[in-house]
Amino acid sequence: MSKKKGIVSLILTVAVLVFLAYTAVIGIGPTQTGAAKNIKLGLDLEGGVSITYQVKGDKPSSEDMSDTIYKLQKRVEQYSTEASVYQEGDDRISIEIPGVQNADEVLNELGQPGTLYFIAQTDSEGNQNYSYVSSTGDTGTDWQLNKSIEELEADGSIVLTGNDVKNATAESRTDQDTKKNQSVVSLSFTKDGTEKFAEATKKAYAAGESIGIYYDGAFVSVPNVQSVISDGQAQITGMDSFEEAEQLASTIRIGGLNLQLEELRSNVVGAQLGQEAISTSLMAGAIGLAIVFVFMCIVYLLPGFASGLALLIYTELVVICLNAFDITLTLPGIAGIILGIGMAVDANVIIFARVREEISAGHNVKAALKNGFHKAMSAIVDGNVTTIIAAIVLWWRGSGTVKGFAQTLALGIILSMFTALVITRLIIYAFYAVGIKDQKFYGKVRPERSPINFLAKKKVFFAISIAAMLIGLGFGIFNHSQGKGAMNYSLEFKGGTATTVTFDKEYSLDEIDKDIVPLIEDVTGDKNVQVQKVQNSDQVIFKTQTLDLSKREAFNSMMQEKFGVAETDITSENISSTVSSEMRSDAVTAVIMATICMLLYIWFRFKNIRFAGSAVLALIHDVLIVISFYAIARVSVGNTFIACILTIVGYSINATIVIFDRIREELKRNKKEELSETVNRSITETLTRSIYTTFTTFVMVAVLYILGVSSIREFALPLMVGVAWGAYSSVCITGALWYLMTTRIGKQQTAKQTRKRKK
Repeated sequence: MSKKKGIVSLILTVAVLVFLAYTAVIGIGPTQTGAAKNIKLGLDLEGGVSITYQVKGDKPSSEDMSDTIYKLQKRVEQYSTEASVYQEGDDRISIEIPGVQNADEVLNELGQPGTLYFIAQTDSEGNQNYSYVSSTGDTGTDWQLNKSIEELEADGSIVLTGNDVKNATAESRTDQDTKKNQSVVSLSFTKDGTEKFAEATKKAYAAGESIGIYYDGAFVSVPNVQSVISDGQAQITGMDSFEEAEQLASTIRIGGLNLQLEELRSNVVGAQLGQEAISTSLMAGAIGLAIVFVFMCIVYLLPGFASGLALLIYTELVVICLNAFDITLTLPGIAGIILGIGMAVDANVIIFARVREEISAGHNVKAALKNGFHKAMSAIVDGNVTTIIAAIVLWWRGSGTVKGFAQTLALGIILSMFTALVITRLIIYAFYAVGIKDQKFYGKVRPERSPINFLAKKKVFFAISIAAMLIGLGFGIFNHSQGKGAMNYSLEFKGGTATTVTFDKEYSLDEIDKDIVPLIEDVTGDKNVQVQKVQNSDQVIFKTQTLDLSKREAFNSMMQEKFGVAETDITSENISSTVSSEMRSDAVTAVIMATICMLLYIWFRFKNIRFAGSAVLALIHDVLIVISFYAIARVSVGNTFIACILTIVGYSINATIVIFDRIREELKRNKKEELSETVNRSITETLTRSIYTTFTTFVMVAVLYILGVSSIREFALPLMVGVAWGAYSSVCITGALWYLMTTRIGKQQTAKQTRKRKK
């Protein structure tokens, strides 16, 4: 790069930095595209719509309620991955959707939950199951049912139900004959539904009949069957408008429920947390970012300054992309982004540690920069690709908060790689091109460090880890025996009580947090009270752990004495967990699949199953340690627990890859060296990276813990433990695991490799 190009690159960097900052803060154009204030926020930050449905008919079974809640959860994820569905009382289901202010609009789009049937036109004896009642057109309202649903079920005329439909979407397509656009509804069926629909369409096509779609007491569509459909994909044509197609698709989607529901009430609810929660979290992010910036400049001098500029660009890009990709942001999401800032430094640390090694080896600055970026590439790519694989699997198989976390995780990883490998490289080469070539600006020459014998103390390290996990297990067993539960599950996991209080005046969230919540904590013993205001009213909903009769009475008495609330203005209902058993199963399945995919990738890249096996064992070890901390410290286990564990998975595997990459390099370079010496040297050479990355990440989370609200502290505290222990396991456990797996499990193969290396 010439001096002129270097100057232009630096000017462009500053221009991009300012432009992105303007876009993130102000936005572009009349719609203020890209501005942070346009990011879709969760219920905890912005509020949204709360809808409660009542089950029609007899008291439903727990299985039907659970199935309906899970299916509704999947439906409302079209609005936001942070939407939640939970049971209220015995026969009510509540839906909370963030970022929506029009309850009627949601109700119209979501549809009226009921039972959907696909009915054959004739039964097995040729009798008509439904027939025309008018001649105005071939629409659902022009048909009537000739038999009861019970009779149709008995003679097998109901060929499918809504449960057999996987999805229904409205689409616009071009008709191949008329070349005009037409609105259609595309259907996809489950595995069982595909088989049933193939059989039904085969019979209907042969007879030239239709299959009517019957919902909530009336036909919504009676399409003719034009071919045998055996692939589980079908289309309904003949809609007059796209809006009509959307309405039919919505009706079919919502009709796949086991229970018939009717709307009981709908409210627009305010944010669960006050403005202070957002402002303190943003302040924590700014302070943490400033500390990391200064730290990088002190440690790595000019390269550190370049990485600091790239880090600012990374932060601005994250804000803009959250807006562009319509990702719902919650308070844990803000914490995750702040954590991501700390982790984004990791790639720069790896690069500049390599650059410093090259300078210490006697290379000039230009060669050191070239070699440093080149040698750091494999560790950066392998570490980040491994985590991206996990994010993709979590997004694909997860639901709710898991899917939302996966989106944010993938976004942060991609942007951090881009800024480290492209932006930082561009800036540092531009500095060199304009004439800043003196070695003193790029790092001090350091004498080669003698390898530390980490493997000599591997038994001590293993004993410490095993003891920590056993202590956590012991605490869990003891607490369970005392009736407290192995861990301190919040209402998201075990349900609780929702108490609606109508005050004689409107309180702000800050007033509620300051004056009311502490009193509720005293009488209920719950230190994790969730608050939700009903917009344009004096009602406030307090969600707590399950309250028995005595605690409810104490709650009511406190409200009467302190705030003059009449007992008739206080209503309580037990609510189920917002993280259903199906969602938990999805999360566990997603994590297992992600772990397997990461194992396969590491095996493929390192050409050695022992690298993959020891990496996964180290990852499981780190997760178990964090879970043990939850059990010992009795930190509340809620939605943030899932995010915390997933964050540790991504962070842990990244640190492990860095050490394994160095071992792989040393094995190629020092073929005559003993394996134990290779492992010790690799860990020692990456020790600085481990310390610096841990420090920057820990600082970001620690500032968040100090300044954040209580819910953020419950997320930050286990993360600090996970980050610190992740550094310990990377240095003390990971290499030792690989060494033992290589020397003990594969002794014969190792002996062959050793003989080859000594020849």
